[in-house]
Amino acid sequence: MAADLRDRGRHARPYSGIEPALSPTITRKLSRVIPANLQIDARWDAVRIARDIAKKKNGKNAPSPSVMIAWAVVRAMEKHAPFRRLILEDDRIIENEKFDLGIAVGLEDDRLATAVIVDANKKSWPEFVKIYNATVDATRGGRVDAMNAPVVITSLGAFGVRAGAPIVVPPSVGTLFVGTAHQEIVVNGKKTKTVEMITLSLTFDHRVVNGAGAANFVHEIKEQIERFKIPARETG
Repeated sequence: MAADLRDRGRHARPYSGIEPALSPTITRKLSRVIPANLQIDARWDAVRIARDIAKKKNGKNAPSPSVMIAWAVVRAMEKHAPFRRLILEDDRIIENEKFDLGIAVGLEDDRLATAVIVDANKKSWPEFVKIYNATVDATRGGRVDAMNAPVVITSLGAFGVRAGAPIVVPPSVGTLFVGTAHQEIVVNGKKTKTVEMITLSLTFDHRVVNGAGAANFVHEIKEQIERFKIPARETG
């Protein structure tokens, strides 16, 4: 027996500890969440057109589709109070007139961080675009913001992922996954046509909002995206 143990020791493979994908702090917060998820498709035509118009006017400085979606989400949050709320460590729920928006940012080594646009609903379109870009860049550069955003937007569109079921981490009450744009066949009476669509997947904390409220919210995001136009005062 002793010889067998010594033999195992000689042939044991070295190993090193691996950091978890989610920090212990996040894992602890997740233990209290009651998550639910729903999905809805939205047409992409309006954002595509807005992007093309902006590129003709501003070239490489044109606002990205990601900024346009973020703007649409903020407008929807203004109309749906549960998604302007935060759930605190002691499970108290609070709501503010001014609210932040979170943007999930992928970093090296499969790490994640959240860029936070502070007082997102109080920004004009030019301010919003400028701050969005600056905040995401700063987060990629290592800046860590206090996370008090009721809603966080995330996407794996760069990898061609159409849909996903994200997690929601308190104090946030919702996380919106935005899928990559793709073609789908739509039936209209006896006719069919191909249209460009995205899938919006919302995970929400059932402690704060019920299914009907979440469905109304994500439907509002869909409508905001489908009728998106760059605000008239684009240049400030």
